[in-house]
Amino acid sequence: MSVLASPEIVAAAENAACQKLNFSARKIVLLAVLAGIYIAMGGLLSVLVGYGFPTLSAHNPGLQKLLSGAMFPLGLILVVFAGAELFTGNNAVLIPGLCNRKYDIGAVLRNWGLVYLGNFAGALFFVYVMVFYTGLLNAEPYRSAIRTVAEAKVHMSWGVTFVKGIGANWFVCLAVWLGFASRSAAGKFIGLWFPVMAFVAMGYEHSIANMFFIPSGMLQGADVSIADFVVHNLIPATLGNIAGGAIFVGGLYWYIYRK
Repeated sequence: MSVLASPEIVAAAENAACQKLNFSARKIVLLAVLAGIYIAMGGLLSVLVGYGFPTLSAHNPGLQKLLSGAMFPLGLILVVFAGAELFTGNNAVLIPGLCNRKYDIGAVLRNWGLVYLGNFAGALFFVYVMVFYTGLLNAEPYRSAIRTVAEAKVHMSWGVTFVKGIGANWFVCLAVWLGFASRSAAGKFIGLWFPVMAFVAMGYEHSIANMFFIPSGMLQGADVSIADFVVHNLIPATLGNIAGGAIFVGGLYWYIYRK
């Protein structure tokens, strides 16, 4: 068959996790930096295309969401096809092996911590060097758009951001699951693209993506402080992402197919 059955997907995730945990700390961080850059690439493309038709979007409110959503999956596609370590994907991938006692919680937390920091470093590098320094978002309508996006993300309540974080990584980890499911490049591409497009269009909160969107808005003059960014968005979005991936994808599918 060209598509794995659900129990085989869980086994594939467990095997992938065991390989990830055998990487050295240096390799994990380097791959995580790449993933942060790749997600930022998808974020930049989603802004340039999604907000590039302001006249049309003004009369078609779903158009901007559709265009931004359609472009953003570039990041996860690069992560999976080129190979990189993404915190949010690992929230689900490392859970079946943990539940089957192939490794302990310390190994999982070590991986999550290193990957999270590497993703953050990669995203910030891309934001400053490849976006701000080159002036890609300096012109309108992009400057106003990224400022509005950044300000909106930090002005939601903590609880709403947390729940939106669950939604985002539920979709992202389902995309990763579909990537495991298909043996063909085209099947993986479609499986990765559609759920990620959906979560962006729906407006959920992805912590690694926000490492691009919010700093980009701050550099363009958004009324957002570092404390606003970390406390009012990054922390609740990250915790929601962990719950969305670890519980609703990795944990739930392990529980259903654990035998």
